[in-house]
Amino acid sequence: MSPLTPPLKDLILVVTGGSGSIGSAVCRAATRDGAKVAFTYHEGEERAHTLAAELGEGCLFQQVEGTDAAAISAFVQRVETELGPISVLVNNVGLSQVMPFALIDEDDWDQTISVNLKSLFLFTKAVVRGMIRRKHGVILNLGSLAGHRLLEVPVHYATAKAGVRGFTLSLAKELSRYGIRVNEITPGLIQGGIGASASERQLADYNQFCAMGRPGTPEEVAELAVFLASSRASYLNAQSFVIDGGL
Repeated sequence: MSPLTPPLKDLILVVTGGSGSIGSAVCRAATRDGAKVAFTYHEGEERAHTLAAELGEGCLFQQVEGTDAAAISAFVQRVETELGPISVLVNNVGLSQVMPFALIDEDDWDQTISVNLKSLFLFTKAVVRGMIRRKHGVILNLGSLAGHRLLEVPVHYATAKAGVRGFTLSLAKELSRYGIRVNEITPGLIQGGIGASASERQLADYNQFCAMGRPGTPEEVAELAVFLASSRASYLNAQSFVIDGGL
């Protein structure tokens, strides 16, 4: 690849939960780096339309429920028909509830586990068969420091995000024979999105113990994502890339 060639040129990149803070930043960075981008959203229709207009011609987006297997399969077929074979999947759909363990009921638990893990399974399953046929692809799973460290976070959210790590490791091993790389991006406290629910005390604690002295930005996470999606990261596989400013 020439130094002047965009690193994601001609790649088809799908971002789930693309209208959120990290998802939209990934869409922008991937488009800048030459990819054709498709994204899903659940809520925030106005944000989704605004983002699509910003990304320009060739962007494809659709409202998709992250636990609806039929809708996900139809969306993937639409992307491959209108844009081409999917090269990169960024699993970014997530849900958290700020709730102490004693107040979590069964429905809360089921919803959080389902949105964070069932969506991961369904989107990946819909995309991976094409990657296997082509013997090429990249899957990036958005985890969280909550699934790796002793932190003051909702138990059901931490449990779901810990599951992302196991999913990543097992899938990376299974798909390595097909030349498909699978990695996890593990953000710490990030401005916007779920990070917006942090209390002033939690934010102060994070700033105190973080070597950078601040939360991260969605754009910083996006830069890591587009690097891992590119051929520049061709020897990086089955890893959890922590981006937390140094805790």
